[in-house]
Amino acid sequence: MFKLLKKLRPIDWVLFCVIVGLTVLQVYCTMTLVDEIQNIIRSITLLNFRNNPSLIDSGAGQVAALVDALGGWDNVTAASLAAVLPAEMADMIPALLDIANATVGDIWFYGGMMLLVAFASFVAQGIIGVVAAYISASLSKTLRTEVYRKIDSFSTAEMDKFSTPSLITRTTNDVQQVQMAIVLTLRMAIAAPITAIWAIFKIQATSSELTIATAVAVVVLLVFLITLMLVVLPKFKVTQKLLDRLNGVSRENLTGIRVVRAYNAEKYQEQKFDKANGDITRVQLFTSRMMSLMSPVMMIIMNGISLAIYWLGAKLINAGTTDYATVTAFMSLASQIIMAFMMLMMMFVLLPRASVSAGRINAVLDTELSVKDPETDAELTERGTVEFDDVSFAYPDSDEPVIKHITFKAERGQTVAFIGSTGSGKSTVINLVPRFFDATEGSVKVDGADVRNIKQETLRKLIGYVPQKGVLFTGTVKENIAFGADGLPDEEIEAAAKVAEADEFIRGMEEGYDSKISQGGKNVSGGQKQRLSIARAVATKPEIFIFDDSFSALDYKTDKKVRENLKTAAEGATKLIVAQRIGTIMDADKIIVLDGGEAVGAGTHEELLKNCAVYREIALSQLSAEELGLAEAV
Repeated sequence: MFKLLKKLRPIDWVLFCVIVGLTVLQVYCTMTLVDEIQNIIRSITLLNFRNNPSLIDSGAGQVAALVDALGGWDNVTAASLAAVLPAEMADMIPALLDIANATVGDIWFYGGMMLLVAFASFVAQGIIGVVAAYISASLSKTLRTEVYRKIDSFSTAEMDKFSTPSLITRTTNDVQQVQMAIVLTLRMAIAAPITAIWAIFKIQATSSELTIATAVAVVVLLVFLITLMLVVLPKFKVTQKLLDRLNGVSRENLTGIRVVRAYNAEKYQEQKFDKANGDITRVQLFTSRMMSLMSPVMMIIMNGISLAIYWLGAKLINAGTTDYATVTAFMSLASQIIMAFMMLMMMFVLLPRASVSAGRINAVLDTELSVKDPETDAELTERGTVEFDDVSFAYPDSDEPVIKHITFKAERGQTVAFIGSTGSGKSTVINLVPRFFDATEGSVKVDGADVRNIKQETLRKLIGYVPQKGVLFTGTVKENIAFGADGLPDEEIEAAAKVAEADEFIRGMEEGYDSKISQGGKNVSGGQKQRLSIARAVATKPEIFIFDDSFSALDYKTDKKVRENLKTAAEGATKLIVAQRIGTIMDADKIIVLDGGEAVGAGTHEELLKNCAVYREIALSQLSAEELGLAEAV
């Protein structure tokens, strides 16, 4: 938790000092208010005695006679009282002088002071609340930004370490938990100890008997809250993990809603959601019920201390060792102490949950990146070339490499295709080029330089990447095509769409290129998504195209037309193509056949048909021997 406080800006620390100063002022006003309450009660009591001397317990008749003999309270002085009072009543002189000096103006004065300090306390608390909210909101904004940027810098290896629902929860709910904790800390954790210490010092000088009663109440409160904390804290740690699971189930159901409906699996998905929802509900109910005990216990302790103070206070008043004003002031101070300890315990209960969230945030921020940028870019000695030099790759925590000892070079303008059975490592090979992963052995070179010596931004500007699953973003068609090229003119956007054979269906949409694309491209078909993804890559005018099975949703006619358009529009650009269909890669300059992560063949279509059994088997599974021109054709 404290580690995250390093993210506070200098202005936030200045404002923190302002909060401390205002908190001291607010506590001072609260304590002054107690004094003013005591003063106004004493003034009212003295004024009552002045107006009705018979209320004075000790020697009331003699006091009234003396006052009359002296010509009224206005003529009462220390000298006149000393002259007429019997020796045994000499100790009443100070009290009688206080009564003589009591006026209605005293009540107005102390009442005005009460209003003044109460208003000052109100203003101080209001400013503290506003400033605390500003600091916490600023910190949460910073945390969300840094977590987002960190996630944005993750390679595929780091993304696999954290689940997507967990990363979403960490960016939203966990940050919110920290924000709430910061607000409460700034508003309560500073004021509580200052109030408690100040009130304890004031209360000790009042009455030892009443102080003992207050101490007992504080001890009872502490025992209860510590017990409650020990019971509830472990459950707080479980809550965030259960929230991750609930988000995961919800996200899985929403993204796969078509498959769920197609298989009538709504009931099954509901059961999964109900279990995740029930688990988190049970934990939250338990913690809420336990926390709800705080209010009634607090009321019992507060009422108990009130009864104890008034009972003991009445005995002390009867014994003449204190007065009602002092008991009332003590009651206020005791309430302040109890509330201060209550606030501190509340913080101790709430902070652990925030600490769990802070730990989850720090886990993201402290994650070591497996793909790092070099300090300076390596010199690019070639243009449009991709070279694999004895490259092997194994996923983190995997015993076996996914690809082994792959070696080839794609020259500028060449088309190099990869084909093989499912799981043979085709996508893994091309994902090493834009550094979604780094090779565990060997080197991948682009334009003559090892990709590990090229900054990711520089490297990816050279590449136009089209993923296996077309990914579109919320916005317009135009914005999606120009996604990788800011400020692209409309003419170039349309030209890129024509290369991808997307112009016709785009113009058929309601608003053409300004038509809206929903999240994930749910309002366009799979083939349309792929064509828009291809157009997006074309629009960046890269040196190297990477097509990760990006023609699979296109019909044969559109597939052929797009590849012909690319030859003309992207002449001179190197193309790396992963494909399942032989027809897509037959014209490639070089085809690399993968089997079990190893290159078992490399050459042109004709060469591989003659000397690579794996390729021939794949080809014959899709086309007839006659179509392939094999000698075995009948």
